[in-house]
Amino acid sequence: MKYRTIGTDPKTCREVSALAFGAMLLGSVTDEKTSFAILDRYVEAGGTFIDTSDNYAFWIDGGQGGQSEELLGRWRRSRGVGDEIVIATKLGARPLAPGTGYVDNAEGLSAKVIRESAERSRERLGVDRIDLLYAHIEDRTVPLRETVEGFAELVAEGTVGLLGVSNHAIWRVERARAIAAAAGLPGYEVLQYQHSHLRPRFDVPESIFEDGSLGHAGAELLSYLRAEPELTLVAYSPLLGGAYARADKPLPRDYDHPGTPARLAVLREVANETGATVNQVVLAWQIGGRFPVIPLVGASSVAQLEESLAAVDLELTEEQRGRLDAAN
Repeated sequence: MKYRTIGTDPKTCREVSALAFGAMLLGSVTDEKTSFAILDRYVEAGGTFIDTSDNYAFWIDGGQGGQSEELLGRWRRSRGVGDEIVIATKLGARPLAPGTGYVDNAEGLSAKVIRESAERSRERLGVDRIDLLYAHIEDRTVPLRETVEGFAELVAEGTVGLLGVSNHAIWRVERARAIAAAAGLPGYEVLQYQHSHLRPRFDVPESIFEDGSLGHAGAELLSYLRAEPELTLVAYSPLLGGAYARADKPLPRDYDHPGTPARLAVLREVANETGATVNQVVLAWQIGGRFPVIPLVGASSVAQLEESLAAVDLELTEEQRGRLDAAN
């Protein structure tokens, strides 16, 4: 396994594995025995960075979520897991009532919600401190200053370590970080956005993005990260839900455009040259890039996880990387 450091403050920064594991469907779609086996194998291989959310997976049973955090809490207790494993969770997108969702009835990002939701997450996870806490989706009904101060209070109290943000317009990320910096408060240091080798369209409206997606890592976000090297990008859905490898999984509609075939072709070329799978090439391309990305992968079996773990040791040549970067 390879490792990198997230965060800049010596009191809160953490060394994490270069491959993060997403526990979204553990405890709901994936049964407990299989979930524990996957988590055990991830840790055995040197994995130390596990991701969840307080709303996972509300859409499975029409509830409010919490199954993933609860399962991780049971796994931690049964295995005696301590601070050596960094667990990140998110708040802001939990439905306020069963049968609703984050589009119409999200908990939001008020100071009250931040405190109460973080406390519930700590209880479910069985931890005294959440290593990394994200603002999951935007809440434009609450002043940014209130959100910034709400997160900062938890850091000051020691119940949260690092702060992160996901699925926000970049101008709001920068504005929130500027508010925090001006007040001498901790700000967002980890950004979690959807990012893969294929490039999506950004003009396709989505449920919470009426002007087009703000959840993908596009040119503006990538240029922002290059200008702010202390920030870390955690890439969710790097394997597009299995669409690279499975004939029964079509590419999401955001990727249906003329630029996709050329990038798919070069992925397959490099996979043939290296003897790796296309999935492994995507992950290796992210991990070893000019500014490293931490891919966030899920798995419903140990075999699926093994494929992703093997990507950490896949070394691409500069010529291969050049072709992967340049394909249009």
